[in-house]
Amino acid sequence: MARRNKKHAAHENHERWLITYSDLITLLLVFFIIMYAMSKIDNEKYSVLASALSFEFKKSDTVLPQGEGVLGRVSTAKSQEGEKTENNEKDKKEREELEQREKQLQNLLEQVQQYIQQNNLQAQVSAANTPRGVAVTLNDLFLFDLGKADLKKDAYPILNQLASLFPTLKDTTISIEGHTDNLPLATGSLYKDNWGLSNERSLSVLRYFVYNDGLDPKLFISTGYADTRPVADNDTVENRAKNRRVEIVVLRGKS
Repeated sequence: MARRNKKHAAHENHERWLITYSDLITLLLVFFIIMYAMSKIDNEKYSVLASALSFEFKKSDTVLPQGEGVLGRVSTAKSQEGEKTENNEKDKKEREELEQREKQLQNLLEQVQQYIQQNNLQAQVSAANTPRGVAVTLNDLFLFDLGKADLKKDAYPILNQLASLFPTLKDTTISIEGHTDNLPLATGSLYKDNWGLSNERSLSVLRYFVYNDGLDPKLFISTGYADTRPVADNDTVENRAKNRRVEIVVLRGKS
């Protein structure tokens, strides 16, 4: 009996290494599972990071804002310099056009004033340089009979002279403006009121320039102001005569 027990015990001790080996295999399996899991997590993190970076790159062509860096600053400086040069050239061109325009208006004024003096028309016609432009003012009785809007023949020469000067002007708008005093029209007048009379008188001058002198109607605008823009108080005969007029204004601005 004693010998059998001893042999059995020896047999049991001989097989205990299997337990240690299985434990080692189990531990290695767990280790590799953990390593695999950690590797998978890193890949997922990497995928998320890669997607985020890809999205940011797609939003702009470069990581750096435009104009950053040496090349960006040089490019921006050149662009600003080009814009400055372009603006300077534009301003220079506008100044030259303005100077040319003023020379044309001054030349027109001098020629009209010379014509007025040479023909002794100072009492009927005047010309002046105003903020709006060159204004030629014609007395109503020089142009029309009292209360009428048909041009007198005596007015033809001055209108023809003006018509010969207008085409020399560039980008011109000419405003023809009729004015009256504040007295009501006589009974039986062809016109309802001073508005109608002043408007028809300005149109008569415009029609003369277009139909008799062949000027382009696009050059002109025609307006009747009645008694709303007097140059003198309507308290005397002389002042009311000053207010009854037609003004031909070569406007300073472009058409």
